[in-house]
Order: sequence, then C-alpha cells, then structure tokens
Amino acid sequence: MTEVVAELGINHNGSIETAKKMIDVAAAAGCDFVKLQKRDISLVYTKAELDSPRESPWGKTFREQKRGLEFDEDVYDELDEYCNAKDIGWFASPWDVNSLDFIARYDSCEFIKIPSPLLTNEELLNACLEVDKPVILSSGMSNLHMIDNAVSILGRDKIYCIMHCTSTYPSKPEELNLSCITGFKEKYGWTKIGFSNHNPGIIFMPIAVALGAEMVEFHLTLDRASYGSDQAASIESEGVFRLVKHIHNTEKAIGDGVKRIYESELPIMKKLRR
Repeated sequence: MTEVVAELGINHNGSIETAKKMIDVAAAAGCDFVKLQKRDISLVYTKAELDSPRESPWGKTFREQKRGLEFDEDVYDELDEYCNAKDIGWFASPWDVNSLDFIARYDSCEFIKIPSPLLTNEELLNACLEVDKPVILSSGMSNLHMIDNAVSILGRDKIYCIMHCTSTYPSKPEELNLSCITGFKEKYGWTKIGFSNHNPGIIFMPIAVALGAEMVEFHLTLDRASYGSDQAASIESEGVFRLVKHIHNTEKAIGDGVKRIYESELPIMKKLRR
C-alpha cells in the first residue's frame, strides 16, 4: 500500500488549532502520516536576514514572521498526543542540527525527513547517523551526484525512502518529470521510492503511484487563499479525500500483470464471442 503523507509545513500559520484541524482532515481522509517542519531560526537564517523588513501577521521583520510560524515544545507535545489520539503517524523535517535533536526526542516521530534544500548539508546528514530513526531524503533542486553523496554519507540501511521532488511552489506540470520515479526505482531499488508533490492538482499523485511511487506527500491547506508562501501549491480538504481514494483505486487498477479471464467477463464472453 502506498503511504500517504499530508505535509502541514507552515500552512498552519503558527496556530495549534489550525494544525489540529489539518490533522483531523488528514486522519479522516485516510492519510498515513502528517509531517511538520522545525527550524532554529537563529541557525537557519543570518542576523541580517532576520532583521530585514517583512510585513506579516506577526510584525514588520523577517524575524517576527519566522518566529510566528514556529511551534515550541509545548505545542509539539500537544500535537504528538493529538496524532496518537487520532491514530495517525507523524514525522518532521529538521532544518538544522538543533531541530534534529529536538524532534528526535519524540518516540512517536517515525522518520527524519531531510528537506530538499538540505540534501547537500553534510553536517545535518552526519548528525542523522547519531539518531535512532530512519531517514527520508527529498531530492528537489538536486541531481544524481548530490543524491548519491547523501546516500554515501547516510548508508543504505539508514534510508527509508528517496522522494522525487521539484522544488517550485507551485510546480509546473512540465517540470514535474515523473519519469524520474522509474529511474529512481532502477538506480535505488534497494529502498522505497516516493514522490513529493508541489502542484495544487491531485492527478499527478495517482500517476506517480502508477509509475511505482510507494510514498506520496502533498501540502495540505484548509484554504488556499490563506496567508503563506506554500498555500498556492497545496491541496484543500475536499481534494484530500478525493486524492486518497484515487491513490487506492490506482493501486487496485495496477493489478498483478497476469492476463486472465475474470469471472465477471464470462457472461459477456458467452454472449458476444463468435
């Protein structure tokens, strides 16, 4: 069965209540996991970046915006319990070593996902070796040499899945390059291959499953018109239910490749065959 991941990302806009509503949607639709992101903004961004002007619901600087989007330990504790109560798994993408240490403390966090911008960050990759959790690699803005280098650092046994991804928000259909999924399966067939979607349509994820993706991730939003840079590349609640249904119907339709006469065909065969 394809594992379906609803990425909460920063679409919760720093609201635990919004995050819980997003988890409700993901759980009710039949997703397997929700995914969060965690940053120590003092490590991820320079002081000049943080001090730069940026109008947002939280203030007038880039620092205030980024701080407003981050969840602290008390919120993670509550969301951890909430996911357990809703019987849905969760994991997170750390954007720095401090954040890796932070999320690794949660037993319920099933994976560490390396976000595409950090696939080449050897400090973070090496730090993952000290954490007793499998790793998912996202491969946006990367070539095969960069992916191979990350694999060589982590080792095959550490990697749970390699996700094909295009890091544009939203991604154009002509840049999704879904054929990479079959190429990844040939090259990295020793692990799961997945697809991380950044297009607001749902059609491309069932196609990815038909091409062999074993994990599919998408950005979830309650309202694409909400504040935030990821909203336009996200799937709204109603679409999530349709998406999960289409993914599982695609799995059924793929079948086993053995050509046979189905029992349901027999009456038609008897009537029409000459």
